[in-house]
Amino acid sequence: MYTLYYSPGTASMVMHMALIESGAPFELKLVDIERGAQRDPAYLALNPRGVVPTLVIDGQPRHESAALLMMLADRHPEAGLAPAPGTAAHDAFEQWLVYLSNTLMSTFRFWFYPPELGSAEHPPQVRAALAAKIEGVWDYLDRALAAQGPYLLGDIFSAADLLLAMLMRWSRNMPRPASQWPALARLADLIRARPSWQQVYAVEGLSGW
Repeated sequence: MYTLYYSPGTASMVMHMALIESGAPFELKLVDIERGAQRDPAYLALNPRGVVPTLVIDGQPRHESAALLMMLADRHPEAGLAPAPGTAAHDAFEQWLVYLSNTLMSTFRFWFYPPELGSAEHPPQVRAALAAKIEGVWDYLDRALAAQGPYLLGDIFSAADLLLAMLMRWSRNMPRPASQWPALARLADLIRARPSWQQVYAVEGLSGW
């Protein structure tokens, strides 16, 4: 039994989907970010950074979405969250996870939390630079998907696609949302049609894109 500490629509969303895809038993524990529950001492004992997700595996709290996806895929190979270890496709899977984590997730963090760059609101030039960086990533990913898609691993679905779709959702209110790139939009349609995406929307009370 896994325990996922989550907050609706946040970075924990991808782990919620991946757990459903895995078929493994799990329970959900809500971290009410609006009320500051991520700073509660009991939660900080599990995740000293005070962020979600935290996934408790065999009694041990683990963090970082990309790493958690790798752990879950390795523990449940029958679920098809990743290609078999030792294959070229598995190497590509891990490469995409790290890329998405290092580029998109870290940049979105700055986009959504201006105080981390030293101001209550982003100055126009900083906001423009962050948007341009994110849009540059969409350009790169769209070219890759157009050449080898529909998934990041070609015809093979993986948890990396779940992560990408979640990050695309985060862009929905940006000046140019990721859905404006055709190959990305095609991948998003495939992921949104999966039962795991639809179940997460129902459980977490999400709506819209």
